[in-house]
Amino acid sequence: MPKIDEARILIISTHGFEQSELEFPRDQLRAKGAEVHVATLDGKAAKGWEGSDWGREAEADLKIADVDPSGYDALVIPGGQINPDILRTDKDAIGIVHAFHEAGKTIAAVCHGPWVLVEAGITKGRKMTSYHSIRTDVINAGADWVDEEVVTDQAIITSRQPEDLKAFVSKIVEEIEEGAHYRSAA
Repeated sequence: MPKIDEARILIISTHGFEQSELEFPRDQLRAKGAEVHVATLDGKAAKGWEGSDWGREAEADLKIADVDPSGYDALVIPGGQINPDILRTDKDAIGIVHAFHEAGKTIAAVCHGPWVLVEAGITKGRKMTSYHSIRTDVINAGADWVDEEVVTDQAIITSRQPEDLKAFVSKIVEEIEEGAHYRSAA
């Protein structure tokens, strides 16, 4: 079980991520000593969404298709409406989620990010949360949806919105330091 300052964390994203939901976890986890990589669909910087318009770019370290999940301890999926809606249609992104799930590694999704977990088929029977507008999608995928700032079920972490990011990051650190988790099939 790695300490956070020995951990390698992967964030998958594309254009339209909620600005704070990528930047805050990335920056806070790096400040705690973790090595954090951002993977995008094309391996190039992705533009965020902030408020009611496009925001800043987040530099990418690699392409999602080139990710080797075995080299990471945790996966983070930022929300926003656009980002996870696109990621859930990408076979490589879904493959990464499956690989982390099968290895019992920490998977964290915030806001609309749980859409990607729904598409990967790993939500059934799990206690989860999300942004309120996708509550029905998460429930229809078999999850036990609750309205809490951060929810963890066998190292699958979900949070609702930007206001929950401090609790979200704290839970990511805690779960990484616990090590791999055995998971029943969803």
